[in-house]
Amino acid sequence: MTNRWVQLAASVMAMVMIANLQYAWTMFVGPIQKATGWALTDIQWGFTLFIVFETWIMPMEGWLIDRIGPRIFLTIAGVLCGVGWSALAYVTTLPQLYAFYALAGVGAAFVYSGSMATALKWFPDRRGFAAGIIAAGFGSGSALFIPIIAYLIRERSYQQAFLWTGIAQGVIILIAAQFLRHPDHHAVATAAAAVKHNPRVRRNTEQFTTGEMLRTPHFYALYAMFVMMATGGLLVTAQAGPLAREWNISLTALTAALALDRIANGTSRVFWGWVSDRLGREVTMATAFTLQSACLLSVLLLGRLSGTLFTITLILTFFTWGEIYTLFPSTVADWFGSRNATSNYSFMYSAKGVAAIFGGGLAAMLYQRFGSWSAPFYGSATLALIAAVSALALRSAPLPRKGVGAARKAANLP
Repeated sequence: MTNRWVQLAASVMAMVMIANLQYAWTMFVGPIQKATGWALTDIQWGFTLFIVFETWIMPMEGWLIDRIGPRIFLTIAGVLCGVGWSALAYVTTLPQLYAFYALAGVGAAFVYSGSMATALKWFPDRRGFAAGIIAAGFGSGSALFIPIIAYLIRERSYQQAFLWTGIAQGVIILIAAQFLRHPDHHAVATAAAAVKHNPRVRRNTEQFTTGEMLRTPHFYALYAMFVMMATGGLLVTAQAGPLAREWNISLTALTAALALDRIANGTSRVFWGWVSDRLGREVTMATAFTLQSACLLSVLLLGRLSGTLFTITLILTFFTWGEIYTLFPSTVADWFGSRNATSNYSFMYSAKGVAAIFGGGLAAMLYQRFGSWSAPFYGSATLALIAAVSALALRSAPLPRKGVGAARKAANLP
């Protein structure tokens, strides 16, 4: 199948199916805690491990996807995601919880890398928009399932919710995988020819291998920004349920908030990706990251006052957060080339695993230590603001270069 829009549709479908693994987790935390008596901190380390395995394994398989293609990896992912998530219905110990949730994380890594490769390789002319569409599948996909999960938890059990959604997700990923492939040289040339010059979107003419990218300061600046920006959104993602319980927000309001948040999360990835194709990545980052800082503070200061304000502040937070999963892959492909984009972004995406340590387990530890969510939220808001300033600084920095010798070799010069 060589039509790039079919590739995009299949990739989005696969991303929708892994959305629950991250964004519906907070709905299970309370029922698990009630049924098992485990501490909140112990349970939330499971979330951290899921993110760690979802992100830190990507550098290993991203290189292979660049060379072999996405189909085989997404086929394996369907099995891993289905088994890992469904098996959470039967866990009786914390090590089992960690192991099966981590297994689902490995499957999610395969889906994420293989699907994002579609945007970075098939759509050089509309990279921000295409990456936004695919990332939106992950960001908003769980909105379809949250009412179903809430119903199953309420009327059946959280175990049944794990089991049936896990089976459905695994099967659909397996089907979507069969449509995916890398573009051939003709498709790449056709898409590249459609690229319109926009001086605000800076694109490098050099193709960096992952090793070459890792030797540039640009990578580490972007990596630090990714960690700083991912922390706040993952904090809200993991802790929305515990926050609602502490602030006496009803289950109905929480369910509505989570469903609408997922839509806002997905919309943000398309919207900010579209904006970045016109205004440039760095300017868009600075704008969205500054708004994210303000929105995180609004959750802490206003969200506790009512279910309506809780919902509104969460919607705004996710609308100003989800864009990181569009802007960073687009920037990596722009700055380091699309040839090794899957492998290169896989290394960048591991920053999400670092951020999950702060937003998941450590945030829960701070809450249990001090009895307040103030420190995690103020800290995350500060990090987002620092990331915004850093984006403006990068705007004035030159694009990465391999070096004179490498550049001459690439140009076939003596």
